Amino acid sequence: MRVISLNANGIRSAERKGFFKWLARQRADVLCLQETKAQEAQLEPADFHPRGFDVFYVDAQKKGYSGVAIYSRREPDRIVRGLGKGFEDMDGEGRFIQADFGKLSVISLYLPSGSSGDERQQIKFSFMKRFTERLREMRRKRRDYILCGDWNIVHKEIDIKNWKSNQKNSGCLPEERAWLDAVFGELGFVDAFRVVDQRAEQYTWWSNRGQAWAKNVGWRIDYQVVTPALAPRVRAASIYTRTRFSDHAPLTIDYDYDF
Repeated sequence: MRVISLNANGIRSAERKGFFKWLARQRADVLCLQETKAQEAQLEPADFHPRGFDVFYVDAQKKGYSGVAIYSRREPDRIVRGLGKGFEDMDGEGRFIQADFGKLSVISLYLPSGSSGDERQQIKFSFMKRFTERLREMRRKRRDYILCGDWNIVHKEIDIKNWKSNQKNSGCLPEERAWLDAVFGELGFVDAFRVVDQRAEQYTWWSNRGQAWAKNVGWRIDYQVVTPALAPRVRAASIYTRTRFSDHAPLTIDYDYDF
């Protein structure tokens, strides 16, 4: 089973840069997109509904903002749009969609960013606190979960180029990294990429400022976070950087899983 995740930073922009032509060659079973920045009705099916995929969107109420999607070669048994009670603010921003296939749930998740100022950082902290309880609920269920997406947080020093200088910046704050410690520790989830690739400087996002992309001054903030039973099923992981479709790169993980 091949699962690809990408923060598209605008699905129409990514399409113009050749993303869907690239996708057609990838033999993906599931694609999780974040930051589609479009209402589904604005997208021409011929361009944005590739042959062989079922397509499901959750749009933000605000046009040109946020939004998530799942593309699947197998028809899901169920689609869950939004996190529901207690997350009305985040659901209005289009940050969560879940597709269920038998006992497997694949989620496209877009955590809030706090980089625009303290108000949004507090919203991010609030989401993290609330989402912790939802993650606990997932662990209590007898299901396999793959949570794909832009978590907007680096985990370890090897996941960011300029570790020391970013300690006070959103996405690298000690409180944020401690939360990921809990996700991968107390809560028992697994960073699927790190199951098979322990190398440093494996980034998924680069600032558009300066020469960040050219110099590989990046952050690894895009993940496929899985429940423990899936960890030994991770077979391969890759970050595609040959072509730039977005300020993020596609993260592909192969699982030994009957899909």
